[in-house]
Amino acid sequence: MRAIRGATTILSDTPDQIRVSVKELLNGIVEKNKLKTGQIICIMFSSTEDIKSYYPAKAAREAGFTACALYSSLEPEIDGALKMCIRVMILADGDDAAEHVYLNGAKNLRKDITSILNIAVDGPAGSGKSTVCKEIAQRLGILYLDTGAMYRAIAYKCVKDNRDYGDKDVVKHIINRLNLKVEYRDGKQITLLDGEDVSELIRTPQVSLLASYVSSYSFVRTKMVALQREIAEKTSCILDGRDIGTNVLPKCRFKFYLTASPEVRANRRFDEDRAKGGKQTYEQVLQDINERDFQDKNKAVGALKKADDAIEIDTSDMSITEVVEAIIGKVQERI
Repeated sequence: MRAIRGATTILSDTPDQIRVSVKELLNGIVEKNKLKTGQIICIMFSSTEDIKSYYPAKAAREAGFTACALYSSLEPEIDGALKMCIRVMILADGDDAAEHVYLNGAKNLRKDITSILNIAVDGPAGSGKSTVCKEIAQRLGILYLDTGAMYRAIAYKCVKDNRDYGDKDVVKHIINRLNLKVEYRDGKQITLLDGEDVSELIRTPQVSLLASYVSSYSFVRTKMVALQREIAEKTSCILDGRDIGTNVLPKCRFKFYLTASPEVRANRRFDEDRAKGGKQTYEQVLQDINERDFQDKNKAVGALKKADDAIEIDTSDMSITEVVEAIIGKVQERI
């Protein structure tokens, strides 16, 4: 079962204002959550004490919501509370994540979902960035922008068109004519190349290897950073990498730097490798981690660096859930 919340405000306490606002709010929730009539179990309204002319539940019934239970209640007067506000909770069948809807003056109640929210997470390999970011994206209902998928799409284009990825001019020609889009559908990222959904096609070992190669070209990175910024301007999202907070989204309001000791990060990678049937020793993994750290910190472009205004979190002795809660807590403190 899903509990979907929403709220709106009205300009004046009149039946017509309440009818229009309730219909707009409920239709918005239904559309955003792709609800069918049979899925809605009940709709519960509460309204501030300054709304007395008409019951929101009656307005909902008039708007066509007749196949479910409807309730209305009056909220107690609270100093400083938002005036002329109608709140709603819809209980509906289904396991999909709830998409809450806040309209008009009620948007100020949930700026985390009514404004563009960007979160930048940087840190060394093995600090838990991608796992944490995916969980936060799911919790907040925002896009986890998989920047790696964007580089994979370029590599896939080279493979698909049988182009020489080792020829800089060839890759530059592809980049200059690249038709690449990223969309957020049903809680996940969809990568579109020339209008085709290539989200699964770009996950082959061959494409992964080529992606690392083509991303070394500075003009490729410039193109991708520009696209990432464009997406972040229009879509609430969380990004992780080496220089998200310092280069990709330097004006981002929420910046975090995850770190952990090389030994802890090596242990994590070692356990992951073993779970996949790998044969590397812990000593080899630790050496790889140390070498990767050196390379990432000394890259000519996109070097690993903590932004001056980033909040640093040492994840050495923290679980994924604890890190997620820490970041979400910091974000909510400032919204």
